Amino acid sequence: MTLFTALAMAHPNIALIKYWGDRDAHLHLPVSGSISFNLDGLATRTLITFDPQLHADALSINAAPADEKSLKRMSAFLDVVRRWSGSVVFASVVSETNFPLGSGVASSASAFAALAMAAAHALNLNLSDQELSRLARHGSGSACRSIPGGFVEWKCGQSDEDSYAETIAPPDHWQLADVTAIVSSEQKAISSAEGHQIAASSPLQAARVADANRRLDICRSAILERDFDKLATITELDSNLMHAVMMTSTPALFYWRPETLAIMKAVAAWRQSGLPVCYTVDAGPNVHVICLAQVESEVTARLSTIPGVSKTLCAHPGAGASFVK
Repeated sequence: MTLFTALAMAHPNIALIKYWGDRDAHLHLPVSGSISFNLDGLATRTLITFDPQLHADALSINAAPADEKSLKRMSAFLDVVRRWSGSVVFASVVSETNFPLGSGVASSASAFAALAMAAAHALNLNLSDQELSRLARHGSGSACRSIPGGFVEWKCGQSDEDSYAETIAPPDHWQLADVTAIVSSEQKAISSAEGHQIAASSPLQAARVADANRRLDICRSAILERDFDKLATITELDSNLMHAVMMTSTPALFYWRPETLAIMKAVAAWRQSGLPVCYTVDAGPNVHVICLAQVESEVTARLSTIPGVSKTLCAHPGAGASFVK
């Protein structure tokens, strides 16, 4: 009996220009492009074993059997991998993360990026970075951004073939820090995947999408020029726009908590006083506070004094997904 095994690691990413809404839900083709950077220090490690003796796929997450919904989603993704490779063998997957799942810290991004990398290696697919990014996108749209390293742009594209992410600047291009203020580690009731499907029901989504290329251009130039003020302004605007769409969708999605708003207001006040800092919030209550690396300790200390912040997670621009030998 031949077992095909591989271990891979990937980081979550924080989107500065957000992905929200699909034009093709099956292929996770976005309505507009997005920009992010990978979060070094936060990671998902995934071990996959394709075993001819298995009669179904199996999934363990953080040493516990996965629920039926997560298993079904993973198995559907592995069906894509099997089609690409011509394999019909089921797999056992063991996944471990060192940060909260399903609470707005891009756990699905790192999970499917690591799974795509591990599965491709196990089945000897020999994919390019662009092809790996496309493959990861089939599991979770934002996972395509966790395949390349550093500061990453996901090209909207016209089809499955040209919608992928690529590096626009390496991890060491700009010494930034992401200090995530955790106000809840609970899994959200409505997942991002479900939220993407109702985004178009908001009357604000069309305007948000129409302005996306302008925001992408500003964010990209801010990164390349290392212009923090420009980055802060466009990052907060884009985050607020996405949550405005969420709140005006049908049904309405309210991910913010009182603590979320308190952090956002505090960060805005800190920047007005001269501290190089800004906020962005993914689909969850936790707040990513972006700052220049030299003030990371001060930002972390200030966040720890805000009621409701249970802990902080610190990360810097990180590498892409990798195969672990």
